[in-house]
Amino acid sequence: MRSMTLALLTIAAAGSAASAVTVTPGNSTAPWLGFMNVFNLGGGFEFPSGWGVADLRTTFNDAAPSLTMLPNTIGDPNPYWYTPSGGPGAAGNKIMEANLFIQETNNPAFSGQTVTFTGFITANTLTSAHQASIFIRDFAPDFSSFTQTIVPVTGTGAFSISLATLPGAGRNVQYGFQLKGVNVWTTDTAPFGSITYSSVPTPGALALVGLGGLVASRRRRA
Repeated sequence: MRSMTLALLTIAAAGSAASAVTVTPGNSTAPWLGFMNVFNLGGGFEFPSGWGVADLRTTFNDAAPSLTMLPNTIGDPNPYWYTPSGGPGAAGNKIMEANLFIQETNNPAFSGQTVTFTGFITANTLTSAHQASIFIRDFAPDFSSFTQTIVPVTGTGAFSISLATLPGAGRNVQYGFQLKGVNVWTTDTAPFGSITYSSVPTPGALALVGLGGLVASRRRRA
């Protein structure tokens, strides 16, 4: 378990907006979407694809409420995915960037506003093989460009990030979680750990920080 840091870290993207909206992690009934970007181990991009929420190795506990993300698995034994081939103990041959998010499209409550995403990281046992991050993204209507705030998670505790979204019809605002790292065989996930998010804290966790890094990344891609 990683050490905990005392203080709340709040990170906001530069800019201003007319008003504000605050969101928190949803439960299993929220309109979650999944998307996967796949890379070679050397970093070369392979392909993007829509991905089922369950296929992102995400489970929900609505009683908590909370959601837990595990490292991504691929059940295909093809050497494209594993070395020498898939099976227990095989080495993953790809970097999987799993994105779990809620998307607001053409919603005036989110476009041209300061969107703040808050919640708690209530458990984090991920190893250095995987990096979790929390993000807000603002895409053009055709997804040709975007701005974002994305912050890596290094421990447990409260999080709060913000993004001043751009005004305009048809924009797509996403908020959610990313987990990036090597793919592992289905039976081999336990040693790589997991991460759990919630809209409510665990006892004693109100003052704990769950985000790492001093600067949030905000970029536009053409």
